[in-house]
Amino acid sequence: MEQKNPLGELPVPVLLRRYALPSILAMLVSALYNIVDQFFIGRSVGELGNAATNVAFPLSTSCVALALLFGIGGAAAFNLTMGKGKKEKALFYIGNAATMLFLSGVVLTVITELFLEPLLIVFGSPQNVLPYARTYTGITAIGFPFLILSAGGGHLIRADGSPSMAMISNLAGAVINTVLDALFVFGFNMGMQGAALATVIGQFVAAAIIVWYLCRFKTAPLSLSHFRPKLSVTGFVAKLGTANFFNQIAMMIVQIVMNKSLTYYGSQSVYGESIPLACAGIITKVGMVFFSICIGLSQGMQPIVSFNYGAGNYKKVKQAYRLATGIGTIISVIAFFAFQIFPRQLIGIFGSSQNEAYYTFAVRYFRIYMFFTFLNAIQPISSNFFTAIGKPGKGIFLSLTRQIIFLLPLIVIFPLFLGVDGIMYAGPIADFIAAMVSMILIYKEFGKINKLEEATCES
Repeated sequence: MEQKNPLGELPVPVLLRRYALPSILAMLVSALYNIVDQFFIGRSVGELGNAATNVAFPLSTSCVALALLFGIGGAAAFNLTMGKGKKEKALFYIGNAATMLFLSGVVLTVITELFLEPLLIVFGSPQNVLPYARTYTGITAIGFPFLILSAGGGHLIRADGSPSMAMISNLAGAVINTVLDALFVFGFNMGMQGAALATVIGQFVAAAIIVWYLCRFKTAPLSLSHFRPKLSVTGFVAKLGTANFFNQIAMMIVQIVMNKSLTYYGSQSVYGESIPLACAGIITKVGMVFFSICIGLSQGMQPIVSFNYGAGNYKKVKQAYRLATGIGTIISVIAFFAFQIFPRQLIGIFGSSQNEAYYTFAVRYFRIYMFFTFLNAIQPISSNFFTAIGKPGKGIFLSLTRQIIFLLPLIVIFPLFLGVDGIMYAGPIADFIAAMVSMILIYKEFGKINKLEEATCES
């Protein structure tokens, strides 16, 4: 099997380029869905519109969480099983994952539409922002099944050896979203409604391409039986995708707490309620562009590590991790300098404000909160590495370190003493500690892998 499958045959740099580039592009496109809306809303609606998209952001994060739960989980299960030479069994992981992607989106849509306003209030919406958030989220929620299927389905397609098709799906959706955003928001003057409608249409087209490909799966044809949910199959898929799922859920929880803290402590500062909420939302999404590259690298690494770990080729397993981490660190350093040198220019892309306090807060938040950006590639790549080798427990722990274990308590405690500035300082401290913990766990795991490699050579 190792001789026939390119994952076991081609050099790691070639494989990482083949799998990571489309994955990075797919993640960037996913991030750009929100950024494009932010751009058009910021320039047409203004500060309150920007704040509204930040309030709605936890639901977008929930969609990504479900997409990774069944997408990464299904891809990892498929590649691990294929590495062991069990093709027919591997196909059930793809079919079940696809089914769960769509069904989980339907459930999330129903919950959101039934409890829309209470959810937005829980997410930290001030009263003057609530009408904008209600309009935007009420429409985008319709597209959740398509968003989750397109985002998660891309991982299934990459696992089948077609990363370019996953890229095409995401690009098609993003291009349509961007074009329709300009048409609906500026051309038809539809404001929040236009941006939301453009997003849903783009997501539908991307999901349609995923369905088209699954009907022509390359490894072997998928039948209806492969799509019928089985508890043992979906359970294993979810187990392998849990680390990525919890990482996103952790981000969502932190985002909710942060929104509330920004609103509460902002109202007690010179900035007011809406300025911290609007600026932090923009900066979070700009940061997601960089973070998407790191996540894309980790996802591109996943099939290489999973297959070769299953096949006992431990040298390639270590090489893939080291290469992905090295590239991620280089990109992190570039992002660090961009955030430190050009914060005002970056925030200015998403509209202007007559209030100088808006720019003062944005620049300080960029420089302080994002200070340890140059370390931020280590944690997501390490977390996904453990998932890829079939050790999701460690992956889950690492996925929770930065967001839940470190950042969340600091966001609650620091503002008690430092006010709204405390939120800024919580970010870099959590980033630093999470990176150190990741390096320690990886160092220990590589010791175990070295012993497995020695045992393989001796036998």
